[in-house]
Amino acid sequence: MKKFLVFCCLVLLLTSCQPHSSSDIIVGSKDFTEQDILGELLAQHIEATTKLKVERRPRLGGSFVCHNAITTGKIDAYIEYTGTAFTGILNQKPINDPKVVWEKLRADYAQEFRLEVMPSLGFEDTFAMIIRSEDAKHYQVKTLSEAAQYTPQWRGGFGYEFLEREDGFPGLAKTYGLHFIKAPQIMDLGLIYRALIQKLVDMIAGNSTDGQIARLGLVVLEDDKHYFPPYEAVPIVRQETLKKYPQLRTAIAQLSGKISAAEMRQLNYLAEGELRDVTEIVREFRQRKNL
Repeated sequence: MKKFLVFCCLVLLLTSCQPHSSSDIIVGSKDFTEQDILGELLAQHIEATTKLKVERRPRLGGSFVCHNAITTGKIDAYIEYTGTAFTGILNQKPINDPKVVWEKLRADYAQEFRLEVMPSLGFEDTFAMIIRSEDAKHYQVKTLSEAAQYTPQWRGGFGYEFLEREDGFPGLAKTYGLHFIKAPQIMDLGLIYRALIQKLVDMIAGNSTDGQIARLGLVVLEDDKHYFPPYEAVPIVRQETLKKYPQLRTAIAQLSGKISAAEMRQLNYLAEGELRDVTEIVREFRQRKNL
């Protein structure tokens, strides 16, 4: 935990040392493909519908790094997931009702951090426990409950946040009685799919909108006990920035409900599977959506 906190401090120190931006708005994003796309979507749409200049700050890190960046004014906006913010930032117990989570999040973020939680972009990116299709067929498993009896023979590979968060592995393992042949390996999120395909691990925690799931023919185990809370993608914006630029609220609100989970998987696949440029992917998507 100490090493992680030191890492967060180093990242924030580096960003604070960057030259002062001439842009009006700074949009940040986390360190995976979907966030590259969503950060670019937010930036492009703001530029297209207002006269504001937007600076991109991609690949900042995980949720805690981005939260620190926005609360300290290093960035003005980024896309977060409701379940992540509710349990990871607010340290609340998981709740399964999406509306309750969003309303609670909006009130607490405004009061505690002076941040605006805006309506969902239209899709949920929840955790997905993923295995190889050959293993799913061999063991005849479709759900986490069915897989639990075989995990003592398997190896798990998860990102740091998933292993540490209240809504991550500790609670999931307790709910389903998951035990692996050895302690799950902490892995970089960019390497987990490769590790699964190369049989270095047997179960990973990905995201339900990952483009690689379909591309690699992997199987998502059903969360049959409904452990995971809702993870709706929502823009988080500094209230101070919205007050300074009122047109920003209108621009971001236009993105509400515009992306389905299937569309997000396709966008992710275009970036990861076909290696398309994110800027072009977003531009084409906005044209299709008449944004």
